[in-house]
Amino acid sequence: MPTTDNDNAGGIHVAIVGGGITGVILALGLQRRGVSHALYERAPAFTEIGAGIGFSPNAERALRLVDPEVYAVYKRVASSTGDAEDFFNWVDGRRSNELVASLLIGVDAFQGGRRSDFLEAWSGLLSPGTAKFGKELDSIVSSEDGRAVLKFRDGSAETADVVIGCDGIRSRVRQLILGEAHPAAYTNKFCFRALLPMDAARAVVGEARTTSRFMYNGPGAHVLTYAVAGGALLNALFVVTDPEPWTADRHTAPGTKREAVDAFADWHPVVRGLVDLLPETLDKWAIFDMYDYPAPHYNVGNVALAGDAAHASGPHLGSGAGFGIEDGLVLASILKAADDVVAGGLSSGKGTGKSKAQVCCDALVAYNAVRFDRDQWLPGATREVVELFQSRDQEVGRDRERFLSEVDRLYHTIWDNDVDQMAREAVDEFMNVMARQSD
Repeated sequence: MPTTDNDNAGGIHVAIVGGGITGVILALGLQRRGVSHALYERAPAFTEIGAGIGFSPNAERALRLVDPEVYAVYKRVASSTGDAEDFFNWVDGRRSNELVASLLIGVDAFQGGRRSDFLEAWSGLLSPGTAKFGKELDSIVSSEDGRAVLKFRDGSAETADVVIGCDGIRSRVRQLILGEAHPAAYTNKFCFRALLPMDAARAVVGEARTTSRFMYNGPGAHVLTYAVAGGALLNALFVVTDPEPWTADRHTAPGTKREAVDAFADWHPVVRGLVDLLPETLDKWAIFDMYDYPAPHYNVGNVALAGDAAHASGPHLGSGAGFGIEDGLVLASILKAADDVVAGGLSSGKGTGKSKAQVCCDALVAYNAVRFDRDQWLPGATREVVELFQSRDQEVGRDRERFLSEVDRLYHTIWDNDVDQMAREAVDEFMNVMARQSD
């Protein structure tokens, strides 16, 4: 088995498993900070499933701290809402088509676009040779010096001081470090996703409802729409509660327009008009999360989880990718501090008296301490908010002020995170862990 020895004698080397948004953002954060790293993706190229995606205000701020160029690329790709204040708007989608509530987001905030466009643009910032494709992880073993050896199913192997699993909802890294007891589980909801031609969508919902985020709420289902591709397309997400178990091997299954028509048959004509714009054949996307079987922690030794691999949640708060970006910022900040400790000779009997391997483990202890509680909150909060959207909490659903109060609380818990302070506290926590472990 050929093994590549990525021995960065002057610092640490980080292996990132998974080339989705979280993995690429982490790689760019490490690249900006001069930390040696490589990214391993099992697909033959960068690919991103799904249609549209939005990035909440906290995620935007985190992108700027990861790397100003990463943020600049984001602003170029995202569909701008202009200079006017933007709102998240909820509509009675079942009966009246009337506006129920609006929540101020800000000016040109919570921008979105096509997932593939963001990933393509960000991955283009990676240094040549950073990403290695066709690398499906099989196992991770420890070498005598405490480094990690990643073994891939093509027979190759790579070594690293730190391994970060950014390999998504069906994470192999999670299986390897935590076992099989923490899988993502079906939430009894699925969705149809589509990118609708803007002219046709505008004819159905009107001009005003194509320039901001609108959600059409009703019992057992909801529909979310917002513009992408520079306003050429309307991203539409049709979420349906499903009492049946998910039996397909994959998280997607073939679906039909007829299923969507039936699900929204007694809804307002505007919603039915959006359904009419769907293609005749489309995929059903099962919504899985880790609420039922949460990870007890994200780190084991010099291996850790980030993004969906750590805390998969539904899309209903629009923050799964944003929390992955926060994870990436914290990891990049802590691993830079660890790299400085090692490169400065402080880990070899000078100062801390710790080995490089122990410094790396301490870094991931600090990462887990900083991120775990906030990350673990998200799957439950996402389940809570979808019950509000789908009128399953009827007492709140009939009270517009209470509805707005509840969604305001959930969204602002996400949006108001001080990511700059979070990154500073992460480095402080790493130094504290180093000191405690040395006592």
